[in-house]
Order: sequence, then C-alpha cells, then structure tokens
Amino acid sequence: MAPEGLTRDLNSLPAQPEQHRDPEIGQNAAGGPAPIPEVVINRSSGAELDRRRLQRLQATGLMILAVAAVLTLVYYAKVVLVILLISILLAFVLAPLVDFLLTRHVPRALGALVAVALLTGVLGFLTYVSYNRAFDFIHDLPNYKSEIQSLIGRFTRQAETITKSTETVLEENKEEKNVITVRQASSWTDMLGPYASAVTETVLTITFVPFLVYFMLSWQDHVRSASVMLFKMENRNTAYVMLGLIAAMIRSFIVGNLIIGLFLSAGSVVVFGLLHLPYFYFFGVMSGFLSLVPYLGVILALVPPLIGGLGHTTTAEMALIILTVFGLHLAAMNVLYPKILGRRLQLNPLAVTISLLFWGWLWGAIGLVLAVPIMGAAKIVFDHIEPLRPYGTWLGE
Repeated sequence: MAPEGLTRDLNSLPAQPEQHRDPEIGQNAAGGPAPIPEVVINRSSGAELDRRRLQRLQATGLMILAVAAVLTLVYYAKVVLVILLISILLAFVLAPLVDFLLTRHVPRALGALVAVALLTGVLGFLTYVSYNRAFDFIHDLPNYKSEIQSLIGRFTRQAETITKSTETVLEENKEEKNVITVRQASSWTDMLGPYASAVTETVLTITFVPFLVYFMLSWQDHVRSASVMLFKMENRNTAYVMLGLIAAMIRSFIVGNLIIGLFLSAGSVVVFGLLHLPYFYFFGVMSGFLSLVPYLGVILALVPPLIGGLGHTTTAEMALIILTVFGLHLAAMNVLYPKILGRRLQLNPLAVTISLLFWGWLWGAIGLVLAVPIMGAAKIVFDHIEPLRPYGTWLGE
C-alpha cells in the first residue's frame, strides 16, 4: 500500500500533453502504438437492406406471375381479342371518311353507317368475285389431272430409285404380309362434323365486326376522351398524344400495305397476262397480296401462278414467273415498304422477327398479320413513358 504522501505527490503532477498519431506509420507522435479503431455496426441499416431486397424479390415474383396471367388470358381469349383488334384497325382506317362527311354536315352516326356500309359492300364484292374465280378454277381442275399425275409420277419414280439404291432388303415376317386391315369408309359428314361447330362459331364471331366498327366510329370522341380520362391529370396530355400517334401509325400501316399489295398485284397481272396464264387476273391479285405476308410471302406468292401454269406454260415461262414474283417482292420490300411505312413504324428487323415469332406462336396465321401493328403501338407507348424508353430504343432502328 503506497504511502499517503506519495499518492498526494502523484496526483499533483501536471497532466501529460495529448499525443498525436501519425496515420502513415500507424504510431503516435511519441512512438507508441496507435490505438485500434472502433467499428460500429448499424444493425438497423442491415435490416433495412434485407427488407428492400425482399421487396425487390417480391416485386419480381409478382411481375412474373402477372406476365404469365396476361399471356394465359391472351391465349385463351384469342377469338375475342382478334375480333377487337381487327375492328380497331378498320375503325382507324374509316375514321378519315367519317371526319370528311362530318365537315359536310353529315351527322357522325350517319357517316359511320355510310362508312361501314361502304366497307361491307367492297368486301362483299371482292368475296363474290374471288368465289366465282375460285369456283371456275376448281371446275377446271380436272383438266390439270394428267399434268399433276405426270408430275407426281416423275417424283415418285425418282424417289423409288433413290430408295432402292440406299435401302437394305430385310426379311419380313410372312404372317405380317398376310394381315389384311379393313377400314370403314368415312362419309363426308363424318369428316366435316368435328369442324362444323368451329366454323359456325367463327362465322358468328366475325358478324360482330361491322357492329363494333360502327360503334367505335359513332362514339369516337367519347371513347377517346374517356380513355384519356382514365389517366392521372399530369399524364393525360401524353396519353392523348400516344393515341393520336397510334391511330396514325395503324392507318398508314393498313393503307400502305394496301398500296403495296395493289402495286404487286398490278405487276403480277401484267406479266401473267403476257404469258397467257389461265385466270391471270385472279392469280395475279392472290400472288400480289400473299407477297405481303412477312418472310413467307415470297414463297406463298409463288403457289397460285405455279399451280395455274401447270400444263399451260413452258419451263422458261415458269422460270420467268418465279423471277417476276421474286423481283416484285424485293422491289416492294426494299423500296416501297421503307418509303411508305418506314417513317411510321421505325422498328428494327430483329424486333419485327421476334414479334412475328411470338404472335405467330400465340395466335397462328392471324398473329403474323397483327404482329407488326401491335409491336408498332408498343414502341409508341414505350417512347412516351420515361421508365420504358430504353425498351422503345431497343425496338427502334
């Protein structure tokens, strides 16, 4: 135990000056070791990070479920959605005619009725003409019997020659040779029975198109204003602009395809007529508009004239028909299509290909027709919504 005097003397000594650390050498100014820094862990910040990470995972999961639900709905509601989209496309095309009649003091309801009646008459006339030409061609089809049989026989003989030169003859079971299979002949009613219900349902559904188009035209102002009112106040101007751009894009898409189809049809009709192809006007129009089908158009456009030319054209004329179809298709896709539709769509080829693949898988042949306008409308929406603009840029040229 220290003496009381010594303790008092130590307490009376002056305080030592504060020692400064040198951060470069990890020591204080007096040469002693630097003190170990204290690490403070904020547990509340770690919990916040975990909570945010969990929220992101939940949002991603909900997004995946929402996309799956939408795709399921789109797949099973194919007929309804296709009818609605076709009606919207036709309404956008006929809207300028209704507006023109409105400037001539024709009420919108009456103008819409005139536009729908005109459209129905044109489609009915085209259907009647096409049906007559197709019926005449089917009536004359037996005349192609010998040419078709000769062509099939030639390919059959070549196939048999190749098969005999490559196959290995195997012993077959004699019992299997003696087995006779008897099949009951099916009548045409049995064959058409499973498809009758689907055809009837499709026809009844198509009858809704004129009524939908009429109401969309007669209630155009109400539908547009009501659609804009669905958005918040700060987004209504953007929504109004988007609807106008989508309408202009769809209108130019349909009218542009119509112009290109007429150009291809006119060129095909002239060449097929000079080659004296039977029903050259019918096959020319079919070939011209089939050429508009994305990617497969040029192949589909060759089918009608090649079938019609069996037995009536030489090999050189067949080659000329093929060159004509290819030449017109390339001219339309590389010259007319960019000039007429390029400014409105502004979609890159990769985006168009993916769209065709997706909607063709989802809706079949009609999906190939609607894929481009759907993707064009999606790009317009992406370009006008700030968080989605990168996607619009990716879809663009």
